[in-house]
Amino acid sequence: MIISLIGYMGSGKSHISKVLSQKTHLKLIDLDKEIILKNNMSIPEIFEKRGEIYFRKEERALLEEILNNEKECILSLGGGTPSYYNNIDLITSQSESVYLRTSVGTLAGRLLKQKQKRPLIAKIADEDLPEFIAKHLFERQVFYGQAKYTVSTDSKTPEEIAAEIMTLLNPLSNHLHH
Repeated sequence: MIISLIGYMGSGKSHISKVLSQKTHLKLIDLDKEIILKNNMSIPEIFEKRGEIYFRKEERALLEEILNNEKECILSLGGGTPSYYNNIDLITSQSESVYLRTSVGTLAGRLLKQKQKRPLIAKIADEDLPEFIAKHLFERQVFYGQAKYTVSTDSKTPEEIAAEIMTLLNPLSNHLHH
């Protein structure tokens, strides 16, 4: 079983996928990290030197490769991954997809602290960030909403969220360790 985590940047995909991987003993694949390794460049660098379209094509190719070749893993996806091509169809048909739903307030609070590392929001003024996130989230909701499962993340620890995901998926797999 592949468990894929989707959600907006700042929803905790990387952290929660690490906790899930430890609890289930399944290997963790972080799509952004795979893109970085393959291109030998950070994501902001790829955006700057090659552009977003190049990035989205790379992301798509690696997503297909992982979903077609892996049997058991935790897959942490980029915030935009479900919104391009027919990626969401692949994700929902070839994995157990979980949408980490996080409120605009929580996201804005987290992302303000990490703006420089995030190419999509680095240039946005702090006071405009909540509005940008709200609009962007609204556009992506149509894709995120197609996930098989939705878990609300507000005011929960990554450990609590991981436990909730395991409970949701438990009927599917008796071999998930607790």
